[in-house]
Amino acid sequence: MKQLYITVLSCMMLTISSCEDYTEITPKGALVIETPQQFLELVSLPGRGYPINNFQYLSDDQWMREANVIGRTPNIDIINFTFDESVDRVSLITGSSFYNQAYSYINRWNTIISLVDNSKGDESIKRLAKAEARIYRAYDHFLLVNTYAKGYDPNTASTDGGICIMDKFDLEAQPSKSTVAQVYDFIQKDIEEALPYLVEKPVDVYHPSLAFAYAFKAKVHLFKREIAQAQAAAEKSLSYNNQIFDMVAYSKQGGPTAVAVPAANNIEVLSYMYMTGYNEMNFAQSYIISPELRTLFGTNDARFNLFFNSTSTTNLDQGSNTAYWGTQYTRFFYPTVGMKTTEVYLMQAECLARQDKLNEAVAVLNTLRAKRILSGTVNLAVPATRKETMALIINERRKELLLGFNRFFDLKRLNTETDYAKTVTRVFPLVNKTVPQKTYTLQPNSRLYIIPFPLSALQKNPKLTLNTDEKLPF
Repeated sequence: MKQLYITVLSCMMLTISSCEDYTEITPKGALVIETPQQFLELVSLPGRGYPINNFQYLSDDQWMREANVIGRTPNIDIINFTFDESVDRVSLITGSSFYNQAYSYINRWNTIISLVDNSKGDESIKRLAKAEARIYRAYDHFLLVNTYAKGYDPNTASTDGGICIMDKFDLEAQPSKSTVAQVYDFIQKDIEEALPYLVEKPVDVYHPSLAFAYAFKAKVHLFKREIAQAQAAAEKSLSYNNQIFDMVAYSKQGGPTAVAVPAANNIEVLSYMYMTGYNEMNFAQSYIISPELRTLFGTNDARFNLFFNSTSTTNLDQGSNTAYWGTQYTRFFYPTVGMKTTEVYLMQAECLARQDKLNEAVAVLNTLRAKRILSGTVNLAVPATRKETMALIINERRKELLLGFNRFFDLKRLNTETDYAKTVTRVFPLVNKTVPQKTYTLQPNSRLYIIPFPLSALQKNPKLTLNTDEKLPF
């Protein structure tokens, strides 16, 4: 049996001996991975990061300081922030940490899926290790297709260019690009094959639980507009974990300055993943929210009042009505790219609204708002139409699913529907008087929403072609 070795210095450097003469030799300073339990332990990856820097400023929730734009040579941040379609972005994205890390995680999951059956030991642990790796493999493909391809549109998904599906461990593979529909089919197949073997309470928080798996299943169905299935999966997830952290009570306790809520104490968290790392919120002044989102919060929302700084003269342009997350991760852990129970409630509300169950949809929203709104109007009135109810849900998603990629993904998926498509406008600068103020516009069908594959990946795999009309620099 071939053995898998992991170097002590870097658990991500996975090597498989390809010569029978060396299969019984353990390299010095390496660990041998040969039992089902050891493969299961490989699923735990506490530092999973998904940097959003290639696309964060395309979101109407994000903002840039004026000094980082005015007079600067345009980089990918400025191109995105000013919605500039005149530039071919490929040469500006020579590499991508998001792309590289997502596929490196997929290779990790593929290693487990490919090799665990050949290990000697408990068959139930083998099935569990494969199931956990499958659900994470599906999750990483979901993130990639929603970044580098058009949002799922049932009318065009079978012909829209997607991403490369990686279904086996092969660091040198040059697969052909699949369509968006094919990628979603692969994702859903992995989810369905994983669900029967996952457990309600995994060995630690870095392993996927049934609550997370059903939440993710709901998200995939929702993005495909498979509404009944999405609602059923959301409700199944809530049957395992329906807890909402009470920020209203927390505010009365004094908030993060008085009571620390580290990651392990946030009852909403379904998966621990990060934009950069577990301490990313220590540097959240670099994630400035837009005046539009700041206004959307109003004056009585605990999500803003407890955690954001809107007065800094160092990190903000005074008079711009912007703000940044000002709370250290050790004082309060707020998931950015992982999933949490409140997202599941919001998906449930959207499913109900899309089925014209408006009273029920708003009731779900109000369940969440009761733990978020400090005073004034807590319970929203039920609108007369589906579109108005959806607007309430979309706004609540913006306030609840902060930073990360949730708003960017929402814009992409909603832009495929006439009723919910949004033309984003950005007036800039707001404070500086030395340059003319302009209004920048991002149309729902803009090619900017499809991030080009990094140049390094395009050069390595000639079968990988752009999903936009941009020009290659080679």
